[in-house]
Amino acid sequence: MAFSTTWPQVLAWRLKRQFVDPVAGPDVVSVVRRLTGVQAQVASSAELAIAVRHADPRPGEIDEALWLDRVLVKTWTARGTLHLVPSDELPSYAAVLGSFRNWEKGSWQRGHGVTADEVAAILDAVPKALERRVLTREELVEAVIEVTGDAHLRQALTSGWGALLKPLSFLGELCYGPQREGRVTFVSPRDWVPGWPSVPPSREEGGARLIRSFLGAHGPGTPETFDTWLYRGAAPKAVLRGWFRDLAPELAEIEVDGRPMVMLAEHLDDLAATGPATGVHLLPGFDQYILGAPRDLEPLLPKEARPKVSRAAGWISPVVIHQGRVAGVWEAKNGRIAFDLLEEVPPAALAGESERVSSLLRR
Repeated sequence: MAFSTTWPQVLAWRLKRQFVDPVAGPDVVSVVRRLTGVQAQVASSAELAIAVRHADPRPGEIDEALWLDRVLVKTWTARGTLHLVPSDELPSYAAVLGSFRNWEKGSWQRGHGVTADEVAAILDAVPKALERRVLTREELVEAVIEVTGDAHLRQALTSGWGALLKPLSFLGELCYGPQREGRVTFVSPRDWVPGWPSVPPSREEGGARLIRSFLGAHGPGTPETFDTWLYRGAAPKAVLRGWFRDLAPELAEIEVDGRPMVMLAEHLDDLAATGPATGVHLLPGFDQYILGAPRDLEPLLPKEARPKVSRAAGWISPVVIHQGRVAGVWEAKNGRIAFDLLEEVPPAALAGESERVSSLLRR
């Protein structure tokens, strides 16, 4: 008989696994690794997502990990969004996302205003242009034209060019470098990441690693919840089923309020021993606690909260978490935190968490 549990218990376990309750992240890389990456198109949100989980956050630690030690890397990964991920996990993302090759579809090319030949030329030229170099966007455009000898590519690179970077990231051929005079730069992971493998992992190996990581932070789950997080539900279904089937010896089947799901068997006892969540937590916009769960998960995100949390243009608001679920949203205004609560939250606990997060924002 499968172990049976409830969503409140699962959410309490996720808060613990994600270093939210208790705040127990030992360092920046450990937090990013545990969360299966941190969405980073809004840098301040990524920094706060790490800081609220870090037992002893230190200013500048993320920059050191990115640009000095190079144990973190910044590039496009899950869902085609900008993320911070541990450098040693980037090859697994490349093995998986690079295998889907949606940029080879006519619909993708038409949507981005490029031809198949232009895409192929750019994907071939960028790795050559970046070899042992750190280039700004403008410099990379000129370098690609120099490599190909095709000045007509300038239009494709400058009009739909942002989208053309994502396939290169998915293939493990491009990531962010350190800013130069306030301007974004790009580098080749082969040159930039310490210990980049000479033989990349297979798609099956990469898929297994990402599933383990996902379930360790956002489990229990299903192939569908994993796919929604990884690829917006567009990954080949047969491939997903194969990954989960291959991992079956490591998985435990459970029921969450009657819904069949799986989790890593090694975590089952810890989930069973987890008590209900009682605390109040302020999490930033685009936080993994929200992004790693389905949008229609009512025990986490009540219907009345959805319009306030998931806003126009894909914006995910900062949230107030009480007893594991979204109890409201918040924003920082003129150095103070303003709340829009949907339910009663213990005032003393809210005030204490507000002061903690305010101090992190000031830093």
